Amino acid sequence: MRPLDRTDRQILNILQKDGRIAISELASRVNLSTTPCSERVKRLEREGIIMGYHARVNPQLIDRNLLVFLEIKLSAKSGDVFDQVARDLIEIPEVLECHLISGEFDYLVKARLKEMSAYRRLLGDLLKKLPSSASSHSYIVMEEVKESLYLEMS
Repeated sequence: MRPLDRTDRQILNILQKDGRIAISELASRVNLSTTPCSERVKRLEREGIIMGYHARVNPQLIDRNLLVFLEIKLSAKSGDVFDQVARDLIEIPEVLECHLISGEFDYLVKARLKEMSAYRRLLGDLLKKLPSSASSHSYIVMEEVKESLYLEMS
């Protein structure tokens, strides 16, 4: 993989904001002709820098108003336990993100659900599934101040 140059960074900034931009418009905005611009985008995809293109759905309009963060602390820790927890959490559709964390707890989970009773079911099912689950702490989001996937390429 070669280092990103200024034009690559411009392309990435633009595509992060508008993944559906026409390649001709993108080329114009980064001062390239269409073919070299298209080749750069394909290279960025091939190298895994661009991981995909996604539609961002408004959770309020699809009845997924409840955003919850959950800390999970396991009582037993090993590679096998971590692997099993990862497999279990990946399979839960309400789980948007799951991170193995260093510090006071082991996992930070982000989930989006319809209502509190759905979260209660999710939490109960999750704690039953997880091996050696010692404790959990939940944080219910009252207001979403900022949520973004945009990574500034300077």
